[in-house]
Amino acid sequence: MSELLLTAYNGSILGPIAKVLGWIMDKIYILLSNIGIENIALTIIVFTFVIYILMFPLTYKQQKFAVLTRKMQPEMKAIQDKYKGKKDQASMQAQQNETQALYDKYGISMTGSCGYMLIQMPILFALYRVFYNVPGYITSVKNIFSGLVDGIAATDGAAEVMQTIHDTYVKSVTFDSSATGDALKNYFIDVLYKLPDAGWDEVISNFPSLTDSIHSVTSALSHINYLFILNISDTPLNLIKTAWSDNKNFGLIIAALLIPIISYVSQMINIKISQVNSTAGQSDQMAAQMKTMNLMMPLMSLFIAFTVPVGLGLYWIAGAVIRTVQQFFLNKHFEKIDLESIIEANKEKAAKKAEKRGIRQAQIYDAARMNTKKTLSEKANLVNEDAEVLKKADEFRSKAASGSLASKANLVKEFNEMNNK
Repeated sequence: MSELLLTAYNGSILGPIAKVLGWIMDKIYILLSNIGIENIALTIIVFTFVIYILMFPLTYKQQKFAVLTRKMQPEMKAIQDKYKGKKDQASMQAQQNETQALYDKYGISMTGSCGYMLIQMPILFALYRVFYNVPGYITSVKNIFSGLVDGIAATDGAAEVMQTIHDTYVKSVTFDSSATGDALKNYFIDVLYKLPDAGWDEVISNFPSLTDSIHSVTSALSHINYLFILNISDTPLNLIKTAWSDNKNFGLIIAALLIPIISYVSQMINIKISQVNSTAGQSDQMAAQMKTMNLMMPLMSLFIAFTVPVGLGLYWIAGAVIRTVQQFFLNKHFEKIDLESIIEANKEKAAKKAEKRGIRQAQIYDAARMNTKKTLSEKANLVNEDAEVLKKADEFRSKAASGSLASKANLVKEFNEMNNK
């Protein structure tokens, strides 16, 4: 049987992250529902704000790392120029030591810039699972379909009818008409959650006795699952195709196009404000690489946003706006911060780190010297043992009886010694 998309994603890495994020979204949805607001799009916006607040300490450290790195660049370049073209082991080791000492001085790590991405990327991928299958994580949304799917499941031939509706309107989800019980109902919800208006008309024509339940579900979904006229569980690309085939609905086409476009523009603005003075002290090659990356990343998001649910595109837009606001105030903060005092405070820590490295290095050298002494001593003992063996052999040959093999060996030895003189 195929994996049930309605159930929480069970991947070993993204699965637990998706469940945590889904749990947070569910609590936000319930909180908003208690004050009379039931809308998944608004839930996503609030959820995005909460996520970025929780990640702010990491964001601050990452920004501080970037500022100190820019401050450090002239000294780093001086070290690189000092050892330019030197490939011998001593020079390479010295460059590594000086580079590490420089990082210690500024209190940053060589791998510090990777931390933010290592945390952000799994969250982004896990969010795709949550937004793709909202009913699997927000219980209140799943419950909207309960009465309808019970009625559909009780109808003869329902599985085959829903299979046809799936194949016609919702090919992006898995459906197994041979499933039974709750598993089959879960498949029904997967399909119903992503149905366009034409698909719902098909459901009504095939299950006329459930018309009231169908209208109740579609009415609820129109309030909770739509951002204006956009179904947030559908992709902009699919919405555009549907709008074009549905009497060329240009309003829906424009709305669907706005999600990727706004995502691209918001990320470009975020990058622009994030890169203020970011190339200071960088080499021309590094600055060119950064410029290329800053152009390519938003373009990639522009194309990807067409093929992922609108909800994920909305998360990107909300995230870019929140990051831009954060960055604006962080830039103001770091303009006023006394970097020299931070560097001075790090010098003592750097000295302690250098001392520890020195002790470790000395221990390595001592161990190496001990091993060398031990080896030389063992070799000396072997030489002494060999000399003792030769001495005993000479004594034995000198006492050899006439005509024995040992006496003949003495004659050969004496003959060789006379020829060598």
